[in-house]
Amino acid sequence: MSHIQVIQLTRTGGPEVLELAERPLPQPAPHEVRVRAQAIGVGKPDALIRKGVYQWMPPLPAVPGNEMAGVIDALGAGVSGLHRGQQVLVSARELPQRGGCYAEAICVPAEAVYRLPDAVSATDAVTLGNYQLAGALLYESSIRRPASLLIHGAAGGVGTAVLQLAQADGLLAIGTVSSDDKLDFARAAGARHVIHRGTHNVHAEVMALTGGRGVDLVLDHVGGPAFTANLDLLAPLGTLLSYNALAGLPEENLLGALRRLMGKSLGVRCYSIHSLDQMPATRRALMERAISLMAAGSLRPPPPTLLPLAEAQRAHELLDAGLTLGKLVLLPRGTTAA
Repeated sequence: MSHIQVIQLTRTGGPEVLELAERPLPQPAPHEVRVRAQAIGVGKPDALIRKGVYQWMPPLPAVPGNEMAGVIDALGAGVSGLHRGQQVLVSARELPQRGGCYAEAICVPAEAVYRLPDAVSATDAVTLGNYQLAGALLYESSIRRPASLLIHGAAGGVGTAVLQLAQADGLLAIGTVSSDDKLDFARAAGARHVIHRGTHNVHAEVMALTGGRGVDLVLDHVGGPAFTANLDLLAPLGTLLSYNALAGLPEENLLGALRRLMGKSLGVRCYSIHSLDQMPATRRALMERAISLMAAGSLRPPPPTLLPLAEAQRAHELLDAGLTLGKLVLLPRGTTAA
């Protein structure tokens, strides 16, 4: 194969800007490896690149994609410790710039890849970024390790990952969802405590599960008018963590709300995985641990939605509409689910 298929964008916008193109098969430079893709993850950062609003935007023309699982099929000069045929994960969090994985093959620094054990399939491997983020949210975002937590959006990729990892570590983990199908999905993914926000009182349920104490950590990606109400779910010295703000910023005076609950000495923090950009050892340790736990069967990603690489536009239509539960995964030509 002298050429590969890639998905690229020469302009930003909706899913229609994603174009199927052919490029010469890349050749690894010294200290690089070439990875032949078996599965490519689709995630919200890809949509931000497509829209041109990602803070870490690669230059145009750009190939989006932050997760690829595949097999090394070529080694550059000076590479040691890796071999052809080895299964690996490519995460753009380890690359000089984000994106690049919507391709049938990619050349990356040898030190950037993660070795994958046989027990981790390619389609499961491209969910590992969510588990890495889950570890960062749980253990690298606050001053003290939580014993209990609540996360909104328990049926989402990050929500599922947080609940599974927390439960594997013996934490009391509670999730919330907004619909019956998401409730069923979260339970099928292994969540033990899930609250339907539309039919149950979240505060009452949390207090019942924690003996009236509240949780040590609330993880919120929504923001908006309901954000400040999360403070009432916290235990003394608890932390409310904002890792996105899909509904905008809260309207209530946060300092006033914190002072209202001064007896609990609560904290509010904003967090991004990019806080680990300059902490490679911590970042890689979180991923290596996620790989080990997945190989041991402690982390089990929900079934993915599989589409051919050539249907990346359709994948982004589904991503934008929020019409799927579970990971969206693109498969290169000639590849079947692994």
